[in-house]
Amino acid sequence: MLAAILTLSGLLMTSCSNDDDSATEPTELVLQDGMWTGNGEGRSGTIIVKVTVENHQVTKVTVVNQSESSFAQETINNLCKSAVGRTKEMNVEVDGITGATLTSTGVIDAINMALQAAMGKQVDKNKTYKDGTCDMVIVGAGGAGLSAAVAAAETNNGLKIVVLEKEAIIGGNTNSSTGGINAAETDIQKGLGIEDSKQLFYDDIMSGGKYENIPSLVENLVEHAPVTISWLTGLGVDLTDVGLMGGSSVKRTHRPKGGTAIGPHLMKVLKEATSNKNIEIRTSNKVTGLLTAVDGSVTGVKVENANGSAYTLAAKAVIIATGGFGANLDMVTSLQPSLKGFATLNHPGATGDAFGWVTAIGGATIQMANIQIHPTAEATNHILITEAVRGNGAILVNHESKRFCNEMDTRDVVSAAILAQTQGEAFLIFDQGVRKSLASIETYANQHLLKEGATVAELAQAIGVPAADLEATLNRYNAYQKEGVDKDFGRSATGMTASLETAPYYAVRVTPAIHHTMGGLSVNTNTQVLRADGTPIPGLYAAGEVTGGLHGANRLGGNGVADIVVNGRLAGINAGRAASK
Repeated sequence: MLAAILTLSGLLMTSCSNDDDSATEPTELVLQDGMWTGNGEGRSGTIIVKVTVENHQVTKVTVVNQSESSFAQETINNLCKSAVGRTKEMNVEVDGITGATLTSTGVIDAINMALQAAMGKQVDKNKTYKDGTCDMVIVGAGGAGLSAAVAAAETNNGLKIVVLEKEAIIGGNTNSSTGGINAAETDIQKGLGIEDSKQLFYDDIMSGGKYENIPSLVENLVEHAPVTISWLTGLGVDLTDVGLMGGSSVKRTHRPKGGTAIGPHLMKVLKEATSNKNIEIRTSNKVTGLLTAVDGSVTGVKVENANGSAYTLAAKAVIIATGGFGANLDMVTSLQPSLKGFATLNHPGATGDAFGWVTAIGGATIQMANIQIHPTAEATNHILITEAVRGNGAILVNHESKRFCNEMDTRDVVSAAILAQTQGEAFLIFDQGVRKSLASIETYANQHLLKEGATVAELAQAIGVPAADLEATLNRYNAYQKEGVDKDFGRSATGMTASLETAPYYAVRVTPAIHHTMGGLSVNTNTQVLRADGTPIPGLYAAGEVTGGLHGANRLGGNGVADIVVNGRLAGINAGRAASK
């Protein structure tokens, strides 16, 4: 319980060396204004919420992700409403709802984690560290960072590993990832009768990236993806469902059963794995720079405690897994002025801090201006609508009820097509069959993002588009789907998963938003960070969205999580071996 944690905030922290300060008198906790994220475990999986704080009290609670049953929805909504106006955390015994104990606990834990983050400076001010040493430091506690930590510990279970996270909670953008993990020639694909090849996977990535990708990095991802899928399933990750994402020739996006969101599930399993391996994770600890030796090798990091005091942490190897800079709108627009005014789908910590540390010691960056906008962000709240909805059969129509593109084309192409429509937006249209085929759609329903109609005409009225034209569009698409040939926009037979004929019908109004930064630190296939001359910086590794060159000009859906787990694992193995010498 977070309430119990808060009462213990004066206790000493544990670290790799005896370098902690003692506690001082506790101070009154005050919620800081802003938007804060938290997660908890419900009956059916991870529940993620965003809590808005204004004038030091809760003004809004939004459920970002959950897979609870329809029976539990009233419980979730009531708990979120009851949190509004609070200035301190909730209590399961007092605020929980009888008959939905696990759901109540999950929602309250999620809200309390967000409130703890909002109180971060006060809660964590006594959790301070002095200068210390460890074998390995990993900067960033998202999917890449924790994959690296677990893999490094498997390489040598005697390593002392510390993961530093500047946010109050772990997960980063991985917490909100919904699609899945791309890999070819996996045992799971074979068991489902899906024919795929590494060569086809490679070709899809290169084509999707406009051939700006670094071929060796693409080859490395493709080669190590299937073994990484096996590694993750060995840890307990459910990847039994395989779907289709835009730009892929066949179904290769591995995800949990029923199409449940991959991110929360992945983070839960990785967090459990780090706990089992005694890996230390320090939240609210912000890295501010790198330590280097005379020969230029990296020997540790400079860190800022939550109270602003500084310390250093020396290590034999450092892995940077801090993610991209999609939430740093100044940085985004300085590189791509055309993106000024766009909303972002990134968590607040995705600010690109690491680029300053690395370039300061001679590290190189690559393709920094390659910034991806995702075509389907819900237009009002800017919540990502996964590409898997289209992969499972949905279409896009404009305000005139007309299709205007191949919905399964690459993200850059679909985004440009939407921006060319009236008001720069579109409607994602699907039926009950698609909804039943993908569990993540229930999250959007629970967030009240779906418009619904018992008939196509009723749906058209609900979203304000011409009914006759929408009916004609669906009839035309359904005919193409049955024929297996899209005569209008060339959507493949594989991409036209199902006809849209099962009432009720649904729509989500969508528009493009800033999603992924493809550029980043220059790395080689050993995940070593490179200088401008192509030589590696000894002791420094990087993995995930903080790196550049893999995705080229455009990232395919399902390759983002593939990147963090494949290269996170490789960074852990490579850095673990180096630290063991």
